[in-house]
Amino acid sequence: MSTILYGIPNCDTIKKAKKWLADNDIAFTFHDYRKDGIDNDFLVRAESELGWEAMLNKRGTTFRQLEEQEKANLDKDKALALLELHPAMVKRPILVHDNAFYIGFKPAQYEEIFC
Repeated sequence: MSTILYGIPNCDTIKKAKKWLADNDIAFTFHDYRKDGIDNDFLVRAESELGWEAMLNKRGTTFRQLEEQEKANLDKDKALALLELHPAMVKRPILVHDNAFYIGFKPAQYEEIFC
């Protein structure tokens, strides 16, 4: 079983997810979007499981700082291109466990996945 947590290390939700995994003795690899990058293949796979609307963090600073024309008429292709260009806009965390994709962190959700 492989478990990969995708995100940015200074994100509070990532810190909570990492702590939960460690406290529950779940071995995982952390993939830092900023340091390790994010590629189109990952985004396409994640989008097929999660949907681009769920993956796009519209509340974050990066999205809010985009030009209005970049935010207008968003569709799957445009959103995936923006996410590849600006990984900080990917909603966090994305967890991949046994080739299944999950988004966000709630202890109850992780208990269902791992217990």
